[in-house]
Amino acid sequence: MILLISSIPGVIVGIIIYWMGGDRLENEMLQLHKSQIVQRAANVDDQFTYLENSLAHWAFDPKFNSSLKDVNFYSEFEIARDVTKTLGVMQGSSPLAKQVELFLNGMKPIRFYPEYDVIQNRTFMDSYIDMLSQGKLVFWSDLPADPGIVDATDLTLVHKLPGVNFEPFGALLVRVDKEKASNLLKTLTPYNVGETFIMQNDGNVLLSSAGTANSIGFDEVLRNEVMKGGAQTGSFLYDWKNTTYTVSYGTFSRVGSDWIYVSASPINAITKPVVFISKLILSVSCTALLLAFILSWLASRKIYSPIDRLIRLLAANKLFVGSTNEQTDEFKMIEKEWLHLSRESITLQNKLEQQLPHVKEGFLLQLVQGFLYAYSEEDLKKRMRNFDWIVDDQQFQVMHIQLTGFENLEGRFSLGDEGLVTFAAANIIEELAANRLEQASTVNFHDLSIGVLIIVSPDRPFTDKLQAFSEELMHTINHILKLQVSIAIGKTTPLIAQIPFRYEEAKQALSYRNFENENQMLDLETLEVSEEMNELRYPFVLEREIIQMLRTGQQQEAEHTIVLFLEELLERRAKEIDIQQGMLQLLGSILHAIRHSGMDPSRVYKSANLYEQLTQIREPQKMLNWFNAKVIHPFVRELEARSDVQVKKVVESAMIYLQNEYMNEISLDSCAEHTGMNAVSLSKSFKQVNGKNFIDYLTELRIGKAKELLRDTELKINDVAVQVGYQHSYFNRIFKKQEGITPSHYREMSRHTYI
Repeated sequence: MILLISSIPGVIVGIIIYWMGGDRLENEMLQLHKSQIVQRAANVDDQFTYLENSLAHWAFDPKFNSSLKDVNFYSEFEIARDVTKTLGVMQGSSPLAKQVELFLNGMKPIRFYPEYDVIQNRTFMDSYIDMLSQGKLVFWSDLPADPGIVDATDLTLVHKLPGVNFEPFGALLVRVDKEKASNLLKTLTPYNVGETFIMQNDGNVLLSSAGTANSIGFDEVLRNEVMKGGAQTGSFLYDWKNTTYTVSYGTFSRVGSDWIYVSASPINAITKPVVFISKLILSVSCTALLLAFILSWLASRKIYSPIDRLIRLLAANKLFVGSTNEQTDEFKMIEKEWLHLSRESITLQNKLEQQLPHVKEGFLLQLVQGFLYAYSEEDLKKRMRNFDWIVDDQQFQVMHIQLTGFENLEGRFSLGDEGLVTFAAANIIEELAANRLEQASTVNFHDLSIGVLIIVSPDRPFTDKLQAFSEELMHTINHILKLQVSIAIGKTTPLIAQIPFRYEEAKQALSYRNFENENQMLDLETLEVSEEMNELRYPFVLEREIIQMLRTGQQQEAEHTIVLFLEELLERRAKEIDIQQGMLQLLGSILHAIRHSGMDPSRVYKSANLYEQLTQIREPQKMLNWFNAKVIHPFVRELEARSDVQVKKVVESAMIYLQNEYMNEISLDSCAEHTGMNAVSLSKSFKQVNGKNFIDYLTELRIGKAKELLRDTELKINDVAVQVGYQHSYFNRIFKKQEGITPSHYREMSRHTYI
């Protein structure tokens, strides 16, 4: 189909051109020339539009915000370097740009072109200041080319900063490359013969295909003819030096102004080759037409088959299938789907880059904890290469860092801030490692401990550098976080699979540190664990005192004695492992005593694994606080709760006894004998439970019973007194004292009320 379609028009056009010719051919060619000029002018317009849009896009970039005017570029060289790189990228992305500049009107006006420079030439600086004073935000201007070149200007696109209508503090400038612009304008003369230039509405020539801004002669004559006509677009014939030119002109709408392009080409350059070409086209087209009939079917299938396969492949996408029902242009369909896939690819790439640090940290955490034991050495190397680690022919070393002294900060941090403190320490360590070590990555365990994986070359000395890094690390954390640091440096290994074992060795090595809040560093390459001549003395006497105090509910005394217990363990600079074993033994003795007292430790401590919690503590003060909060307080609360229950049972028994024996002669001593409790304790407990003492409760009980008998029976007053355990004379006095009236008066009142 392609061969057939391309050949038939050629034959027809060749015949028409060959036979018609003359004036009609000339007019047709002129119209064709005008059409080409319009199309190519649109391309030129697109080039300048792209330049304007690109500059507008960069003007709103956050790099060019108002903070630049206050930057000291001598000291902030990184910002200057970033600006220079950005200007370089802008220049490279704009085909017509000769140079991209940034002008900042501060205390000392400066410009980047693209390197940083302070403007010294006053005239040159005034041209930039005048540029900022113009009322337009974006505009085209002629600026001096360079302070050293006299009367030379560049066509420059200016965009003030900031990119809104505020007081500008600077501007982005793009100087147009005259040579590239000249070559671009030459495309408006299809036959590479003639003249093309661009001018403003006032006739000022901005660019010319001859490369000069203000030429004389033919350009000036054409400019006057176009200005005389006054139209925005058009064409005409013009004779110049025995040659007829076809002149076409039109308008470009630019920011802040309109430009007029003028293109002039000689007619003979257009029409002269027509006859020869028409004959050639006719003969070639006829020959091609014969061949096309033979090859058209086969060629069409061969040519279209890749596109057809691509269309079918893309049709698998449901979104793309929907679009095929609306469009018939396969190339537009392919372009649309390609853009869609490109956007998705960019989005996924951005997400991957955002998540990569977290994935890398997660992989390292799994590695040091031994969760990747099933992977082979080569698989581990491959995964680490994917995370941008250099692992080939390298050795690996680990560090375990423990922060201590958290409990001694006196309000600087609160309980539960361990994760926050560890996060801050991990960031400090990572920054120091980046400055000191070639390859180092940190692992945050969020429990005041941090791991560091270091990758080193076996042929480079590394011990001194690691020593300096450790000392700087301890000093920095001491100064910033006010915490002490214990560091265990593991042995080197050439195998990634051995990293978990080396890290576990480093963690275990910290158990040989002195159990005090001070900076300590242990290097497993040189560490030698030796037996102490004197064994650690265990304070059995203090242990018995602590248990006795707990049994008797002496909470404060027990807490103070535990402090003495720990201090005695620390007397000889005991190691962490020795202190933990001593405190574990004390915990076991306390739990044994609790069980002996008839309580269930699992219920008292809600099945908490106290041994595991205690082994995780690395500080003396934190260990004491843990004993007080997790061991002593729960036991004392349970002991007090049990004591309250027993007292309530005794008081309830006494109350039942009084309710059954109130009519008889009864006393505090007899009631105490009945309950099995001494009289003083019973009186105190009675007051604690009921809120009233023993005598008041018994009196209220008897008077209440007497009031019932007075209301509901005809018993004499003497008999009522005997019924409730009083003598007649004493009954009258106590009744009047309690109720304010005599028993007989109370009976009369109650009966009167009843009637």
